[in-house]
Amino acid sequence: MNETQDPRNEREDGSPSERTLTVRVASPEAAFDELEERFAALDAGDEPEPLYEVVLQREEDLARLLRPGTIELLRTVAREHPESIRETARLVDRDVHQIHDTVTELARLNLLRLEEEGRRKRPVVWYDDLEIELSIGNGHKPGVSA
Repeated sequence: MNETQDPRNEREDGSPSERTLTVRVASPEAAFDELEERFAALDAGDEPEPLYEVVLQREEDLARLLRPGTIELLRTVAREHPESIRETARLVDRDVHQIHDTVTELARLNLLRLEEEGRRKRPVVWYDDLEIELSIGNGHKPGVSA
């Protein structure tokens, strides 16, 4: 099955959809303020583009995401659509317990979903691209509000 045939990659009308997940580091307060702005725009009648975003509170979480093994895992799940964590471990040729821990952490960070099917948990990457936003200047301190 190619990606355009996978129903997880379709819009409600059935057409293929490209989704980019933006990942950035910010304080909870900053993320909440931006969310309030989006709600205010909706209240004013604007129809903003869909926003797929994960806001991490710590740079350490971003560093874990950017490890080569984690990127390989996400790409494998997106490409192969494994039916379980065990199958995922086999596909990346790594220990099942290690993959379970990594997949659980990625699910906690909302970087993939775990869909339960009976006793199995199937990892799902629901986006096509990952965009990283990282502020370097202007006295920015991740996880600390100004």
